[in-house]
This record gives sequence, C-alpha cells and structure tokens, in this order.
Amino acid sequence: MARIEGGCLCGRVRYSAETEPVFVGVCHCTDCQKFSGSAFAAVVALPSPALKVTGTLKCFTKAGDSGKPIHRRFCPECGSGIVDEGEAMPGVAMINVGTLDDKSWVKPAAQIYCDSAQPWVQLGGEMQSFASTPPQA
Repeated sequence: MARIEGGCLCGRVRYSAETEPVFVGVCHCTDCQKFSGSAFAAVVALPSPALKVTGTLKCFTKAGDSGKPIHRRFCPECGSGIVDEGEAMPGVAMINVGTLDDKSWVKPAAQIYCDSAQPWVQLGGEMQSFASTPPQA
C-alpha cells in the first residue's frame, strides 16, 4: 500500500492516505483550467475514506459536465487547490498532483476533455485520450 502525503503552499493544510490510487489522470476541461490556473489539471484519485486532511479547507461547488455537483476544496489562506470530489464519482477524492510532497511516481494513464485542451498542449507518454469523459464501464 502506498503512502501519499502533501499539502498546500502555506503549510496550513496537510493530507495523507495509505492506499493505492484509483487512477491518475489529466483533465483539460475549462473548469479545471480555471481552477488550476493552468492549461489542465493533473490528479491522483483516491478512495475518499482513505484521505485524512488536517487544517481547514474552504469549498466551492458548482455543476460539472455531468450536471452533478463537483466540490473543489482549497486552502482559505494561500488558495492552493487541494482536493476535488464530484458527485458523479461517489467515494473518490481527486488530489491535485502539484500538492503532493513526492511527485516522482506520478504517471497519468489517461487524459480527458481533450476537445477542450489548449492547442499548444501536447502531452507525451502512453495515455489514453478521450474527447470528453471516458465511457462508463
């Protein structure tokens, strides 16, 4: 079982989990672009019950592409986006890769919402690519 740890820019929020990721991926949707302040968001998805957070998080909620709410939690002091939880994926918490203490092991397996990707972004590797969301199994 992996030990995953990280936190915000100012250090007031920390998290840890002892679990294997559900998935590691990249999202190019316009909401993730705005929330991350970048061209895409890279996330490590974990089972929600495994994630332990210390410190206070503020939450911004809005409807995602599925029409169901997505809860984006961030440090109210420094603004670092920490974790997203979408009601379309119950029981899954998506940690923003940039907040991990050790990012060396991260290898995204898929990228979604490629139709919204910035034209200058071309990610390498052997990721599966989807125009929007992957088909549900």
